[in-house]
Amino acid sequence: MIGGGDGSGEAPALGSRDSAFQVIVLGSGGGPLEDNVTGFLVRSTAHHWAKDSLLAVDAGTHLASIARILDEQIPTPKPASLARGARTFSPSKRKSSDRGRNGTTSSAISPLSRTRNSNGIRDGDSMEPPPKPSSEKRTITLSKGPFAGLELPHETAKANAAFINREFVSTYLITHPHIDHISGLVVNTASFQHTARPRRLAALPQTIDAFKQHVFNDVIWPNLTDEDGGVGLVTFMRLVEGGNVALGEGDGEGYLEVCDGLGVKGWSISHGHCMKRHSHRGSHDASLPPAIPLSANGRLEGRSNSRTRSDVSMADVFPSPGPQPCVVESTAYFIRDHASGKEILIFGDVEPDSISLSPRTERIWTEAAPKVASGLLTGIFIECSYDDSQRDEILFGHLAPRHLFAELKVLADKVRESGKRRDEDAVKLKKRKRLSYGLKNTPDPDVRSRRSRNPHHSASRTRNDTDTTAPADGSLGEKSLEEQSLENGGGGGGGDGGEEEGPLRGLKVIIMHMKDTLRDGASIGENILAQLHEYERETRLGCGFLISESGASYFL
Repeated sequence: MIGGGDGSGEAPALGSRDSAFQVIVLGSGGGPLEDNVTGFLVRSTAHHWAKDSLLAVDAGTHLASIARILDEQIPTPKPASLARGARTFSPSKRKSSDRGRNGTTSSAISPLSRTRNSNGIRDGDSMEPPPKPSSEKRTITLSKGPFAGLELPHETAKANAAFINREFVSTYLITHPHIDHISGLVVNTASFQHTARPRRLAALPQTIDAFKQHVFNDVIWPNLTDEDGGVGLVTFMRLVEGGNVALGEGDGEGYLEVCDGLGVKGWSISHGHCMKRHSHRGSHDASLPPAIPLSANGRLEGRSNSRTRSDVSMADVFPSPGPQPCVVESTAYFIRDHASGKEILIFGDVEPDSISLSPRTERIWTEAAPKVASGLLTGIFIECSYDDSQRDEILFGHLAPRHLFAELKVLADKVRESGKRRDEDAVKLKKRKRLSYGLKNTPDPDVRSRRSRNPHHSASRTRNDTDTTAPADGSLGEKSLEEQSLENGGGGGGGDGGEEEGPLRGLKVIIMHMKDTLRDGASIGENILAQLHEYERETRLGCGFLISESGASYFL
């Protein structure tokens, strides 16, 4: 078990249940095993287990994984025959007289061959009358596991899984239409007819177009949508790139509510490129630089592998306006808890900007940096499909630890910049307050008197004036998910006590979409985690790393 757990075999539930989010991992892998591919459930803890309170983020695996989790938590019910008081018959427990001469079990004894006693009951039959059916509806309230506290009305795991999916999951938020992210959703549509309303499939327009053209087209799968003459079990919710500015206000501006208590804002990101050159279907944002040519080994021509969007120049553009390489679209979603204002960030599959034809991850970090600096963004779920043994030219639009850490360093630099701007704004605000009192360079006498009586003021002022790299987060004095994961053998920064904390301190980075090597020895997750820890020891960004696993529950 990686990133937490006590060795009991139960997937970990890390973090405080007082946190804003609970994220349940239904599938953490990226293949090739089909029973553990990307799928999550997200809920606002402020809404407890209210109807429609679960948001499904991708659904490579979905209903089957919910049933598997419940099967480990729900007590096995008695067989129906026992509940009716009927006699059970086990060949292994027959008397020796029931066996043939060669020691094998003979065929079942005919009821007509049994003798009756004085009450007229045949030998071997039960004398207890069958119990009367109960009119009370029995429920089960789970005390542990990802669904702890949820009251379930059925006895079996599969019936309760269907109940959860029907009553609590109304929206599927899809990052991109690759099979390992949607197969569970597509197959599970067979159960949607038992609901009183269609399920919402929320995504950016290009993802919904792919569903309409290539999935719900009456060829690959029946058209179960409410468009183009379909059955109407699925309805589409087309999201606006970067959020809808007409919705919300303040920090919540642009976020569209997709389920009870949760709002979403999505940005396109790049997930590799097609090997064929044809009309460009990706990179719809006109503000982005044109596609950039790759050399034979998959790297950007004429540049180092560390380039960013700011390195792009006209010399990088294809010399002719003909067909350009196709960039595969994916999405990164900021998910906001309306009750607390906290956020998490969940990536679809993504490639590093340093080798991308359309580098777009930097704008995600630009959006995320002030949220990290202020403590609003508490967790990032991001893929790392391979360890560092995978060469750049065969990453197929994914990340390895070296690339993931390079991306996090970009985020860390932006968090530092955001912290400096926040401190500068605070100084300007103080100056404006002094000017409003007509005391341009003289502090308020009452304030000056209080400072003179505070022996710690000088030291604290020096510390606050010089430390501009760390985000101000008043919650860091409490026990964090990172600290809990370290206690359980999980991720975390590799810094020693006493060293200056990194700009990403308190941020949890949960790794997903690991591609199993199907080999003996250490798992791919263990290799990835070890390499990330090595990078963290060298750079001390301060973030904590966790390897996700199916059945795990994270409170953030």
